[in-house]
Amino acid sequence: MEGAEEELERRSKFLSGLIQSKKAAEQHDRLNVRVRASDMPLPLQNRAFRCARDHLDSMPRGKLDSKRLALALKKQEFDCSYGPAWHCIVGTSFGSYVTHSLGGFLYFSIDKVYILLFKTAVEPLDHH
Repeated sequence: MEGAEEELERRSKFLSGLIQSKKAAEQHDRLNVRVRASDMPLPLQNRAFRCARDHLDSMPRGKLDSKRLALALKKQEFDCSYGPAWHCIVGTSFGSYVTHSLGGFLYFSIDKVYILLFKTAVEPLDHH
């Protein structure tokens, strides 16, 4: 009987994951978001998508203020809510190679804007 309960639990988790993935995909379509790469939990991803969409919608049509969007995502959303050492790069063309904390990486596009948001570990300086 124990094996059957474990199997039921495994299937339940699998189905829950499918449902969560479908809901996330539906939200991505509404916001015109495409995830390029991520190891970030879905609630944090959704917060980044919503913030980016709101800020892009508030800008004059065709006038991307990439610095303002990066600042909003980094400082106003992620540093304030999830602690320091978030970094954000916004643009229409850039390359990158970064080291990030586990669960703190999101690279996505929204409309034709690409956004890289990642967290690094903050280590105290050792003054010897």
